Amino acid sequence: MTSPVPPAPPAAERLDRFMARAAAAYYAARDPFGAAGDFTTAPEISQAFGECLGLWAAVTWALMGRPDPVLLVELGPGRGTLMADALRAAAEVAQPFRRAVRVHLVEASPRLRAAQRARLGDAVAAWHDDPAALPPGPALLLANEFLDALPVRQFVRRGAAWRERWVADGAFLELPPGEDAPPLPPEAPEGAVLEVNEAARALAAALGARLAAQGGAALILDYGPAEGGFGDSLQAVRAHARADPLAEPGSADLTAHVDFAALAAAARAAGAAVHGPLPQGVFLQRLGLASRAAMLAAARPAQAAAQLSAAHRLMAPEGMGRLFKALCLCHPGLPAPPGFETA
Repeated sequence: MTSPVPPAPPAAERLDRFMARAAAAYYAARDPFGAAGDFTTAPEISQAFGECLGLWAAVTWALMGRPDPVLLVELGPGRGTLMADALRAAAEVAQPFRRAVRVHLVEASPRLRAAQRARLGDAVAAWHDDPAALPPGPALLLANEFLDALPVRQFVRRGAAWRERWVADGAFLELPPGEDAPPLPPEAPEGAVLEVNEAARALAAALGARLAAQGGAALILDYGPAEGGFGDSLQAVRAHARADPLAEPGSADLTAHVDFAALAAAARAAGAAVHGPLPQGVFLQRLGLASRAAMLAAARPAQAAAQLSAAHRLMAPEGMGRLFKALCLCHPGLPAPPGFETA
């Protein structure tokens, strides 16, 4: 039985609420992507990444029975780079799929919406603040480095009890968990940290229910362990360097590792089939990213070294290939989508 939360000191916020407020301020005020920003995501590293995901969507659409129209949705589309590359690849080699696609973007930041509109123009049917606002129908959803930015709660083991982390004056404050706390393990080592991303689990459950009822698939690429466990993964990045996650909220990118096992369990409980997680390097290799990068290198000799280096960064275990994972949620009647056939 948990204890009621005592009155919090002035200006204290539970960690997940602090993260949500900081993220909203951060993305509303800046374009964080690329060398001039705070971090670089896979679509900005190599155009082959978005092209391969576009063709993944086209093949998965064929496995779905080629519904027309079909929603092609991206959660957190950044500058629109991934979607632009995906649509270009589809137009070149999968024209029936491109004609059937209705692009919907889930993006709350007006600043980033403007960047997406500039890049994609009339290709976008609509923008939405939340995935729940998407229109009904069969859908293919892409979420690259989206869930890691969703806020987490953290619980710390102190003696025979758990405490929950709040934030006050740029430091952690530990309070007894409230009645709304998730189930917590009865045993844990002293000082163990348990992270729970309620927003990510709720999203996985909602997507699982939608896909089970209306058809389609969701491809999630993000970083974190295949199996959950104890650990504090909260981090902040500013100008491509580590920063204090509790200082100056809204000035740095706050993230935490994605619990892929928890996502899979939530989606299955909602009726979806789940494939993976696979290491991103394995998944991209199966999609042919290395071959596509080699083609780009041959076509542009002056950029050959950069193209091959980018592919290596995305797939190599010492780069993004091992820490990053690929997870697919889909209708239970759908065959294994590309890349997951033998997973």
